[in-house]
Amino acid sequence: MQNTGTRSPATTPTHCPYCALQCGMNLTPVGGGTVEVSERTDFPVNRGALCGKGRTAAQVLAPGVRLTSPLVRSQGGALVPAGWDEALDRIAGSLGRTRARYGADALGVFGGGGLTNEKAYALGKFARVVLGTSQIDYNGRFCMSSAAAAGTRAFGLDRGLPFPLEDVPRTGCVILVGSNPAETMPPSLRYFTELRENGGTLIVVDPRRTRTAEQADLHLAPRPGTDLALALGLLHLVVAEGRVDEAYVEERTSGWEEARAAAMAHWPEHVERITGVSVPELREAVRLFCAPEAAMVLTARGPEQQAKGTDTVGAWINLCLATGRAGRPLSGYGCLTGQGNGQGGREHGQKADQLPGYRRLTDPAARRHVAEVWGVDPDALPGPGRSAYELLDALGSDVRTLLVMGSNPVVSAPRAAHVEERLRSLDFLAVCDVVLSETARLADVVLPVTQWAEETGTTTNLEGRVLLRRRAVTPPEGVRGDLEVLHALAGRLGVEKGFPVDPEEVFEELRRASAGGPADYSGIDYRRLAREDGVFWPCPAPPPHGGPALRAAVTPPPAAGDTAPRPDTAARPDTAAPPDTAPRPDTAAPGAEDAAAPHPGAPTPAAGGTAPHPGTPRLFLDRFATPDGRARFVPVAHRPSAEEPDEEYPVLLTTGRVVAQYQSGAQTRRVAELNAAAPGPFVELHPRLAARLGAAEGDPLAVVSRRGRAVAPARITTGIRPDTVFMPFHWPGEGRANTLTNPALDPDSRMPEFKVCAVRVEAVPR
Repeated sequence: MQNTGTRSPATTPTHCPYCALQCGMNLTPVGGGTVEVSERTDFPVNRGALCGKGRTAAQVLAPGVRLTSPLVRSQGGALVPAGWDEALDRIAGSLGRTRARYGADALGVFGGGGLTNEKAYALGKFARVVLGTSQIDYNGRFCMSSAAAAGTRAFGLDRGLPFPLEDVPRTGCVILVGSNPAETMPPSLRYFTELRENGGTLIVVDPRRTRTAEQADLHLAPRPGTDLALALGLLHLVVAEGRVDEAYVEERTSGWEEARAAAMAHWPEHVERITGVSVPELREAVRLFCAPEAAMVLTARGPEQQAKGTDTVGAWINLCLATGRAGRPLSGYGCLTGQGNGQGGREHGQKADQLPGYRRLTDPAARRHVAEVWGVDPDALPGPGRSAYELLDALGSDVRTLLVMGSNPVVSAPRAAHVEERLRSLDFLAVCDVVLSETARLADVVLPVTQWAEETGTTTNLEGRVLLRRRAVTPPEGVRGDLEVLHALAGRLGVEKGFPVDPEEVFEELRRASAGGPADYSGIDYRRLAREDGVFWPCPAPPPHGGPALRAAVTPPPAAGDTAPRPDTAARPDTAAPPDTAPRPDTAAPGAEDAAAPHPGAPTPAAGGTAPHPGTPRLFLDRFATPDGRARFVPVAHRPSAEEPDEEYPVLLTTGRVVAQYQSGAQTRRVAELNAAAPGPFVELHPRLAARLGAAEGDPLAVVSRRGRAVAPARITTGIRPDTVFMPFHWPGEGRANTLTNPALDPDSRMPEFKVCAVRVEAVPR
C-alpha cells in the first residue's frame, strides 16, 4: 500500500499490470493516502489468486517511487525537472528538425507490449500519420513473434491461445515446451495441477528442472537450441508407430507428404544424439501424448527465442496436426504470451509490418481501409520498417531521433551493451515511462506518464480475451497520460485532429479500424466490457438497426473464384458440441447480414435490437483461417543454433525469469518485498561444471560471450544440464544477462536468439 494522491472512495475492479494472464484484482482506498490490492474471485482466469508481483503492484504508484515531473537534459549533462511545455517543445522541435534534415525515416518509435490497446493503436497512427516514418516496432518482437509467424503460416491467424485456459484441465495431455509458469505466471499453475488431478498428463520440455518441471509426469531436458529436432523426432515416431490421424489429415490439412518426409529424416537415435533426450523418453512422450482423445501443445519463449524459432514452433504445430490435435474441442496448439498486452500490443499497429486489426501493411485493401478511417491518402502511409533489434542497431546512423514509450531496451535487448551504445549515439532520445528506467537515464527528455491504476484502457490477455482496466486513482500532479503526450506532440507538429485523449474515444476509432480484419474488435465496446468477463476476438459488430453488418460494409465480397473466407469464418462461438451441431454467426451466404447466433452468457439485446456477436473463445473448430479452410503443414528440418559451443566458448547459456521480478525489472526492482525474494542476478550451473571451475555456492562467476562479460554469484543445482548455465535477465549492470545474448535473427519473425549462445565460465577472484 502506497501514497497515490486523490482517489475515489469505491472499490474498483481492474486487472494486474504485469503478465499476460491479466489477473483480476480489486483496488480499495483504505485511508491515509493508501490503496489496497485484494483478491477478485469473480474473474475466471485467476479466480482470486495473485502472485507476489500482483499483490505488491500498488507500491509502484507511490510518488516516491514513480516519476512525477518531466526531466530534461541540462547543459551540464544532468537530468533536471522541467515544465510540460518545455519538455514537449524540446521533443517536437527535435522531431521536426530531424525530419527536415534527414527525412521521415530518420525518426524512430519504439513501443511496448505493456501499452494498452488504445495507446498501441495511437502510437502506430502517430508514427505513420504525424511523423510519416516506417521506423516503428516494439519490445513484443522479443516476446512471441516466432509463435505468431508459425501460427499464421499454419492456421492463417495468430492468437496466443485459440481456446480459453479453462480448457487446459479438461484435456488429456499437455506438452509444455520451454515454459515455466510456476515462476512466470504463478496463478496459471493451478490449470496444470487440475489437469493431473483430472487424470491428464503433463510433459514439460526444458533444459532445467524448474518448479514447473517438478510437477510433470515426464520431464524432457534437451540441449538448448534443439527443440526443433525434438519435435521432429516425436513426429517421426508418430508416423513409425502408426499414430497419424489419417482421416483428419486428409480432411483438414494440406502439405502432409512434404512434412512427413522431413520428419522421417529425424529418426530417434539421431535425435537422441542431437538433443540428449533418450529414445525411451521420446517413445514415452509419444505414448502419453497420443493415448487420450484430446491433447495440447503449449509453447513459450524457450523454443521461440531462437534464430530458428518459427520453424521450431512449426514443428510442434505439425505434431498437433498429424495427430488430429488442432481445431477440435479441448485440443490444439497455443502460445503462452508473456507481456501484459503482448497479444493486443501487436494487433493494432505498433509492429513494423502491421496495421490495426492485425492487417498487413503491404496489403492494398488493408491500407485503403485504415487510411479511410484515419482520413489520409493510402499512398501516404509508409511501408514496413525495421524489426525491433534492427531498429535499435540503426540508431545514431540511419535513425537519429527516437521516441520510446513503455520499454527498457538497455536491459531487455540482446547484445545490450551495443544497444546502449547505439542509444547514446542518438541526436535526441525521448522516453515516456512511469519510472526512471535505465533507458530513461540516457534520454534528453523523460516524460512521466500514467500507469495501470491511474488510467482506463483495454488489454488483450493470452487467451485473446479483451479486458477493461479501470482507472482507480488520480495520478499525482505533474503526470499525464500517453494519449495526452501523443495529442500534444501531434498538435505541435501540425496535426490538430485525430489524436483524442479520451481512451474510449480512441477505442471507438480502433473498432472501426479493426472491422473486417483478422483481429476484429468492432463488436466490442466499453459498456460491454464493463459488464462481462472480457470478450474474445474476433468479435464482429452485429448489423446496426437491422442494416448491413459493419464488417460487410468494410470487407468487399469475394471476387468470382476467390475462396478466401470472410474473417469471421475462421472460428465459431463457444461450444463443446461437435462442429456440425451448434449454430454459428457466420453461416449466412457471403454478403448476407452477420446476425449472431444465441450464446450462453451473451448480454440480452434490447427489445427490437440485435444480439451482439458473442465473441470467439474457441477458434478453428469448423475451419482454419486459410483460403481453403485447411491447416498447412510446413516441412522443416533441424539446423544448428546460430552460435554453437567451441573450444573458446564451450558452454551454452540460456536465459529466463524468476518469480519475484518481471521483464527488465524497471518496476519490480523498486518493491522491497520483491527485491528481498530476488535481490540480484545469479549463474545457475551443474555441480560437475562448478567442480571443474573450483566454484562454491555464492562464489562470483564471470560468464563471457563474444559480445561481452557478466558477473554474478554461483547457484549450484543438479536441476540443470552439465553443459548449460542459466541467468535471469531482470538486472542491469555487471550482472546484465543480455550483455551476452546473441542478436542473430529468425528469418521470418525477426526474433533474436535470446535462448542459446556459446559462453565460457570463469571463476572470479574475491
